[in-house]
Amino acid sequence: VQLQASGGGLVQPGGSLRLSCTASAGTDGTYILSINDMGWYRQPPGKPRELVATITSSSNANYADSVKDQFTISRDNAKHTVTLQMNSLRPEDTARYYCNAALLWYSISHSPRPLDAWGQGTLVTVSS
Repeated sequence: VQLQASGGGLVQPGGSLRLSCTASAGTDGTYILSINDMGWYRQPPGKPRELVATITSSSNANYADSVKDQFTISRDNAKHTVTLQMNSLRPEDTARYYCNAALLWYSISHSPRPLDAWGQGTLVTVSS
């Protein structure tokens, strides 16, 4: 099972970016049974990783105070995808953004078990 994030890049202050992350089954015969909470975290240069936003399987969203009314998180349960729409970006939003999913996976040889999965990170740079 892996999470693949995309959508990062360089944007000017005041601009927008949309990050997407999709959870997919591995090629080793593993399958996703269900996904509970999904979310986005970020790690600014020289700082620890911090919560940006999370969303439950019923689409109840929670945001860090610093991004409320600026970012919107959403998900598509059928596609195992979580999206982060980022508007009015500021230089302090510069960070590597990581997606996260709390999921249950299984295989022919393994009964369902939980996994706290992380994507590889996508870099967002806000600069003029």
